[in-house]
Amino acid sequence: MTEEATVAATANVGAEGIVGLDEPKKMTREDWRKKKELEEQRKLGNAPAEVDEEGKDINPHIPQYISSVPWYIDPSKRPTLKHQRPQDETEDLYSSIGEWYKRGVQENAVVTKFRKGACENCGAMTHKKKDCLERPRKVGAKFTGTGIAPDEHSQVNLSLDYDGKRDRWNGYDPEEHQRIVEEYAKVDLAKRTLKAQKLQDELASGKLDQTEREHDSEDEDEDKYADDIDMPGQNFDSKRRITVRNLRIREDTAKYLRNLDPNSAYYDPKTRAMRESPYANTGMNADEVGYAGDNFARYSGDTITMAQTQLFAWEAYERGSEVHLQADPTKLELLHRSFKVKKEDFKEQQRESILEKYGGQKHLDAPPRELLLAQTEDYVEYSRHGAVLKGLEKAIARSKYEEDVLINNHTCIWGSYWKDGCWGYKCCHSMVKQSYCTGEAGIGVVSTCTGTIQRLCWDTWYICLLL
Repeated sequence: MTEEATVAATANVGAEGIVGLDEPKKMTREDWRKKKELEEQRKLGNAPAEVDEEGKDINPHIPQYISSVPWYIDPSKRPTLKHQRPQDETEDLYSSIGEWYKRGVQENAVVTKFRKGACENCGAMTHKKKDCLERPRKVGAKFTGTGIAPDEHSQVNLSLDYDGKRDRWNGYDPEEHQRIVEEYAKVDLAKRTLKAQKLQDELASGKLDQTEREHDSEDEDEDKYADDIDMPGQNFDSKRRITVRNLRIREDTAKYLRNLDPNSAYYDPKTRAMRESPYANTGMNADEVGYAGDNFARYSGDTITMAQTQLFAWEAYERGSEVHLQADPTKLELLHRSFKVKKEDFKEQQRESILEKYGGQKHLDAPPRELLLAQTEDYVEYSRHGAVLKGLEKAIARSKYEEDVLINNHTCIWGSYWKDGCWGYKCCHSMVKQSYCTGEAGIGVVSTCTGTIQRLCWDTWYICLLL
């Protein structure tokens, strides 16, 4: 009986306009097919996207269980994404960016009469007698009406979000910075006025003429602009007298881009240093490349000379000479120079004594290496395959012995064939020197009796040694 009443009540509620719990009607197969085709067209962009109740487009790729409202909630509602967005009633309200605590105590009129509801001890309206922090009076302000304390300054209660609590400029008044700018402007104006007055006094007394005054003002401007210039690769702050290391110049090629071989010089990204040369394995000299590593710049100039002098000081100290690079550099320099002169003289005397005893001066007066290798200034241009395109090909260097001389009907020279430790002729595979060529027939015979030919080869070689 109770279930029937409940169903009847539900039907009546639906008739009165309130949402009922009737399940949606089942779609036909044709309607289902049209719905799927429309979804596919919307996903491809051929059909306009579906619009929610607020007039916003719904992404067709969003699943239906997210965009559609369940039938048991409200079957009359259209698909929407409002329930996926932040709800106004659940969002926390925070203080705006312009709200901040009040600075200082607001000056009010001095109260001379006790007010109803005020503290009976001091007369302030912001607290009661039991919360009063002043010294308890023998006779309170309620009865004397004198010495009434001012009201306490109550701050506003701010509700800040995550960023507001960590904002270092929160509550900053821009007018404070404007006052600082005006103060510096007044100081600069006072300096200019004082300097102009000083120049006028010097000009009036004759200590400074007009041309020198103009020249000094130009130098002052140049110095002023020079302080503001940043050097390439560093930033110099003239106010604090410090140098800040900056990034590399953007026009320069980065060190790690000069050679992309992973086995080339190591680049340290933290210190931006590449000590070795990136062109070390390319066969290029240090003078031919624009960058040869940090060690090349480090060991250039007087650095090598300084290191040699320091090494000489250590060696001299070990041999009993009291010299030091930092303590007495002049003495060390003179001693090093005299040592190098004596060393060169000793080498020259030793060389002359060896030549005088053994001779061989004519071998030291040999022509230059360029002439020995037959290098000329003739221009020859080659193709990528090695063929000569322009100029004359370099002549092949020949020895004093006869080459490519064919004897006894051979088509190949002796030594063109090698097998089992013996030399022979390639044309007939004969291992006997100065033998007659037998051609293809000889190759067939040698292949059938390899052991005999090898013994004959070794016997011939032994006979040649005896002769």
